[in-house]
Amino acid sequence: MLLGPHAIHPPVVLAPMAGVTDKPFRLLCKRLGAGLAVSEMTTADPRFWGTAKSRHRMDHAGEPAPVSVQIAGTEPAQLADAARHNVAHGAQIIDINMGCPAKKVCNAWAGSALMRDEALVGRILDAVVRAVDVPVTLKIRTGWDAQHRNGLAIARIAEAAGIAALAVHGRTRDQHYTGQAEYRTIAEIKAALRIPVLANGDIDSPQKAAAVLAETGADAVMIGRAAQGRPWIFRGIAHYLATGELLPEPGPAEVRDILVGHLEALHAFYGEQSGVRIARKHLGWYAKDRPENAAFRAVVNRAESAEAQIALTRDYFDALAAGATPALPTAA
Repeated sequence: MLLGPHAIHPPVVLAPMAGVTDKPFRLLCKRLGAGLAVSEMTTADPRFWGTAKSRHRMDHAGEPAPVSVQIAGTEPAQLADAARHNVAHGAQIIDINMGCPAKKVCNAWAGSALMRDEALVGRILDAVVRAVDVPVTLKIRTGWDAQHRNGLAIARIAEAAGIAALAVHGRTRDQHYTGQAEYRTIAEIKAALRIPVLANGDIDSPQKAAAVLAETGADAVMIGRAAQGRPWIFRGIAHYLATGELLPEPGPAEVRDILVGHLEALHAFYGEQSGVRIARKHLGWYAKDRPENAAFRAVVNRAESAEAQIALTRDYFDALAAGATPALPTAA
């Protein structure tokens, strides 16, 4: 799959997720096989570009190419300015958010709320594509609700505007993340377009990725929630698509090394206090399938220092690697 000058291989992409796909997580997913990792959304409102949150989201130093940055907003001129600003700060691909279902985003007529106004969609896409000389991609849902499933109409507007690729989540906005994703609409969109289409929604295994690609004809799959706590899913899907063979799941020792490296990166990127706090959700995701999950989270969530958080995590997975039940302390 080509996005301008960038060859995306393997065709397995990390979806943008607010509060999740920060730089440490993107670097980890790329190292573990993602062909592309899209940043968490950055606001198009310049009043907030100087905040600590925005500075972290716009930090791409040392990030392997291509760097894809998602922007969110409602005003064409403002989104065009945001695209130029992010390209000046290292973005090599600009992605526009028209898929987020969160109330605070949609209530401001951003995210998937934009799909209710096709004329505005056209103006936004035209403005952003004209503003920058890098590929511009778009992420949408199948529509606003079951009665307004206008994903195909939006897709045609996107192609006409010069959008380089389109990612489609197989749900309407009002579904949020409930029920099951449907892929028929994605297949219809792919059949109607000449640009690359990425299929997104409920892809949580190599077999599901292959099945969705076969059903939709999409050029790539986009993985979101299934990567939380399982960043190795990218290499598993890539290997299966290339060979038809399943890779074994990583053992506790490898998970320990991946997780400790992730923790160290979070602590270095955000500073100890914020890094420890942000790391807690990732620790919960990594341990979610273990029977000791609740006890592990209760202990690790009380760790106030980077040293304690790493030591508790290392001890937990060391015990699992040794085939023992982790002995969790009553206090951290």
